[in-house]
This record gives sequence, C-alpha cells and structure tokens, in this order.
Amino acid sequence: MELLEALRLQWEWGADEALLDAPQDRRHAAPPPEAVPEPPRPRPAAVAKLVSALPAGPAEARQLAESCHTLAALEAAMRGFTGCALRDTATQLVFADGADDARLIIVGEAPGAEEDRAGKPFVGPAGQLLDRMLASIGLDRTQVRIINTVPWRPPGNRTPSEAEIALCLPFLHRQIALVAPRGLLALGAVAAKALLPAEGGLGIRRLRGTWREAQIAGLPAALPCLATYHPAYLLRTPAAKAEAWRDLLSVKAWLETLPAH
Repeated sequence: MELLEALRLQWEWGADEALLDAPQDRRHAAPPPEAVPEPPRPRPAAVAKLVSALPAGPAEARQLAESCHTLAALEAAMRGFTGCALRDTATQLVFADGADDARLIIVGEAPGAEEDRAGKPFVGPAGQLLDRMLASIGLDRTQVRIINTVPWRPPGNRTPSEAEIALCLPFLHRQIALVAPRGLLALGAVAAKALLPAEGGLGIRRLRGTWREAQIAGLPAALPCLATYHPAYLLRTPAAKAEAWRDLLSVKAWLETLPAH
C-alpha cells in the first residue's frame, strides 16, 4: 500500500518518468553520505626520502662548504654537489688555477666553452689577455689564484642568474677563506656584485678603480677588494683598456706595500 500511495503522490505532482531504477520515498530523511577514508599519511622514512630528493639550496651549500677544511676536500665536495642545475649541463667543474697560498685572488664570472672543456679558468681569449695583463705588472698564474664566482659553465655562456650566484657563493667564500689571501681582484660586474653586496648593486663603471672591503665568511677581517673590467669586456671595448691599466697599476702598488712571505 505504501508503494501505491507513493506512485499516486508522484502522479499528482506530474511525474511522468522515472530517473532511477527504483522509486525513492522522499518522505523520509536521506541516509548520511558514506565517509571517505582518509588517505594514509606518509611514514617518516618516506618523508625523509622525498626531502633528500629535493634540490639543495644555499643553506645546504653553506653547510657543505663549511665542513671542508682543505682545498682538496672543498674541490671533492663541489664535484659531488648536485644542488646546482648548471652542473647537469656543464662538462665538468672548473675549480681554480694558481697558487694555494696566493696573496691575491682573482675572481671572474663563470667558465666559458674553453674553460668548460679544459677544467681551468681563463684559458680562452679572455684568459690570454688576462695573462698579458698580469705580465704587465710582473705577475703570472703561479703567483696568484684564479677562480670564478660560479664554477660551472652556464648554457650558451649566458650570465649566471642571481639564484645561481647565491647558490655558489658559499663555495666561493670557502675557497677564499682556505687560501686566506691579502686581497681580491674582481673581474667584471658579476664578481664585483658577489664580493661587494654592501655596495648596493653599483655598476662596474662606478665600482672599478676604488679599493673597497669584502666581507668573507670564515675570515676574521674584511679583505681589500678592487673591481675592474672583465678581460672579455676589454676585448669587445678596447677603449676601456686605459682604465683597466690604471687599475692594474693600483694592484701593483698595493702588492708592493705587503711584506714578503
């Protein structure tokens, strides 16, 4: 009888077709929806594995760099570091060239194609010009140390991004601290801005020619730092060589004030 009453009620309401396989009695409350089971939470081991697969950031690079107490250990750590995407596109790490106890460290931008193949900084045309610049003030590679702000070649020789520079900065600082030089020579805008962040991002034209102080993590005192034009820029802009020559003379005069080893 209840089913007949339900059909009569639907007929009175004008229902002329059924949308469900069985008629529904809407005079009673609908049953509560089925509870959706909560997905299982990942176990701590799975979370740790996921975190370890994420790219390393500047904090991890800094911890790794600070754990190295020799240049050999630092080079090995950098070769095994997988947190920088540039490593995946470069041929190899370009660590450094020159003396382990140099009084002057020369910092460039990033390796080019020639440096990427050779595994040494400044071996292409810009490096040949740098050798002549050093020779003009009585220096050679055995008396200085040459490194780059970023030790892996960016694709297409592009300028390193700010994120890539920040990621590699702990390795740059650590190498400088382990060598413990008396001063720094920054070649180009990238190196100057990385070593002199307190200068507020001044362009190389305004930074060059004046000795400033570079704060290096791991060293007790700031290092004098002179910025000048990158040799690659001088190859493109020969008119700037006169200013670069004055900067080299300033480096020579500064070195002459230092006591001998």
